[in-house]
Amino acid sequence: MDEQTQQQLTVTAAAQAGLGPAELWIAYYAMGGSLSQVEVKAYLLGEQGIPQLEGDILALTLNEILPDTASELRVPYSTDGQGMNTDSTSSAGDGTPEAAGIDEAGDILERALEDLGAAGTSFLTPTQAEAERLRAVERTGLVDTPAEERFDRITRQAKEHFGVSSASVALIAKQRQFLKSVIGPLGQNTPRDIALCSETIRRAGPMIINDTLNDPLFKNNPLVTGEPRIRFYAGYPLIGSGGWAVGTLCIIDQNPRDFTVEDQQVLRDLAEDAQREIDD
Repeated sequence: MDEQTQQQLTVTAAAQAGLGPAELWIAYYAMGGSLSQVEVKAYLLGEQGIPQLEGDILALTLNEILPDTASELRVPYSTDGQGMNTDSTSSAGDGTPEAAGIDEAGDILERALEDLGAAGTSFLTPTQAEAERLRAVERTGLVDTPAEERFDRITRQAKEHFGVSSASVALIAKQRQFLKSVIGPLGQNTPRDIALCSETIRRAGPMIINDTLNDPLFKNNPLVTGEPRIRFYAGYPLIGSGGWAVGTLCIIDQNPRDFTVEDQQVLRDLAEDAQREIDD
């Protein structure tokens, strides 16, 4: 099978399976492919060639996804099937594996997304990304569990070191913020839509608000205008399985204040301590 014919049949099969370049790349990655998404897209557009083995892995990916009723769209291998046997396929007699069925596409994509974790965010809709993040929160097994000294030790240290009114380890669930550990005047559960930590998890690093009343995003927040009347906030994201942000280590105070680079490093070190407890 020449490369050009295989490429054309790959494009046709991908269209039949309803897979765009990004989705095909995710499924191909799950099957063991090593090319980047850019390289796969360029191949599909006929702009560049790819190694024979990678073309065969793309073919295998699509042949796993296509339904049995689309046998005429099976993508042939450059080696006519030689060396492409896998545990998940069996020979159909013409050198192509039998399809696993169109419902197999979801399983393949799900495995790929699990492997990619947060690194695959750009290939997901916001809804899909949040679903993956919430699964990572669930896998911590910490939501709605009692206080534990291993976390309380960290929040006590944070409160004492920075001289603030409160420190907490928060987990951001679907609709609420749950405080696994809290020292100071904060409720254990807060609606997610007003929790400052909900914004922190969207960032790769710390979120520092020296004075909430001067911050357009938070100056009208109920936790600022009402109890506990937060004026200063500093939070650092905590990462769960797959690299997804599951929560934060944060400190708050009722007075605005500066927060130096050295302060940020201490907060990061304490967050790493909390991170290790989450990973245990």
